[in-house]
Amino acid sequence: MAQVLEFRLPDLGEGLTEAEIVRWLVEVGDVVAVDQPVVEVETAKAMVDVPCPYAGVVTARFGEEGSELPVGSPLITVAVGAPASASDADAQTGGSGNVLVGYGTSEAPARRRRVRREQQVTVPVNGRPAPPEVVEGPVPVISPLVRRLAREHGLDLRELTGSGPDGLILRADVEYALRAAASQARPAPAAAAQEPAPAVAPQTPAAAPAPASAGTRVPLKGVRGAVADKLSRSRSEIPDATCWVDADATELMRARAAMNAAGGPKISLLALLARICTAALARFPELNSTVDTAAREIVRLDAVHLGFAAQTERGLVVPVVKDAHTRDAESLSAEFARLTEAARTGTLTPADLTGGTFTLNNYGVFGVDGSTPIINHPEAAMLGVGRIVPKPWVHEGELAVRQVVQLSLTFDHRVCDGGTAGGFLRYVADCVEQPAVLLRTL
Repeated sequence: MAQVLEFRLPDLGEGLTEAEIVRWLVEVGDVVAVDQPVVEVETAKAMVDVPCPYAGVVTARFGEEGSELPVGSPLITVAVGAPASASDADAQTGGSGNVLVGYGTSEAPARRRRVRREQQVTVPVNGRPAPPEVVEGPVPVISPLVRRLAREHGLDLRELTGSGPDGLILRADVEYALRAAASQARPAPAAAAQEPAPAVAPQTPAAAPAPASAGTRVPLKGVRGAVADKLSRSRSEIPDATCWVDADATELMRARAAMNAAGGPKISLLALLARICTAALARFPELNSTVDTAAREIVRLDAVHLGFAAQTERGLVVPVVKDAHTRDAESLSAEFARLTEAARTGTLTPADLTGGTFTLNNYGVFGVDGSTPIINHPEAAMLGVGRIVPKPWVHEGELAVRQVVQLSLTFDHRVCDGGTAGGFLRYVADCVEQPAVLLRTL
């Protein structure tokens, strides 16, 4: 006898609750091995290959390419032989424990094994496998993002009914409950106050009909949807302010040219600006922080994980250079190059896109001088760099043509005041104008 095991879309981490099927890597009837990637999915963070924890024959696939599936939805079913050894039994209870390719092969945590119960049926060896019969579905795991949202608003998740698979509580459920609570808290009109309101079950309001000339609709999903959510949250939660200054970058450009003329790996301008940023954050650590709204605390972070904005065909992404404060210009150049190539080819991992503490945004590559960047929530600041162009400039008391750049700093006013932000930006400008300033502080 054989068993058909159902493999469901696993928790992809970082509070992600859904993924889009980009490309199936197996067909029905294919033989798969443990940890073999079976589908390529796109989340709001990155493109990832999802490995199957079972070895056997694929008997069914769920979802077409281009469709979105919530976490916990069936992906494939696999017909496996009856367990004859401990290793086979492990395959039925979680296989290798992998969730994503590249995330290690250690066994899944004990708690996950307790709550994740596989669906199993037996089928004749020489017969055609029937669709999996649901014996007992897996217990859904509420994402950290949903838990935090509920906790910040004092909402008891036990009182909600989830709309996800197997009653999984999604972010949309929490947001609807908050809207319902807010509407109930509004005072009723005086004329209606004398009559009790009829008891009506809460319903999700229907979308307003689109006008006849609505035009083309583009779904806000994937990277574009994640960017929209993050920027909206930043604007609604962070009281940001922006200061800016023009700087003479002539000497910085000369220093870079001299470094590259000396031989060895080429040093990028972005790497030099990143090195200046890490030195400035060491002097002004308030800007390398985040705000814990629940605890009403500012958390100053020890390490600088430097994000940088990168425009791709999939939309705007922010890869993160981990421990940027420990890297020299050559190491920073190499890591920027690696992450930029991964962004271009769509191979950035969730680890490459998370954990940033400060962001550097070089929008000068688009040919613009200035901007007011939106902070990459939950960070506290972002440095924007415009294009470097020849402009008239007073240099050593005389008018000259110099390479000028506009620098702008958007910061969370909760973590510091204008004096700190101005001091940070002035130090960055001084290093741009006189790179020797940076050498003096090393």
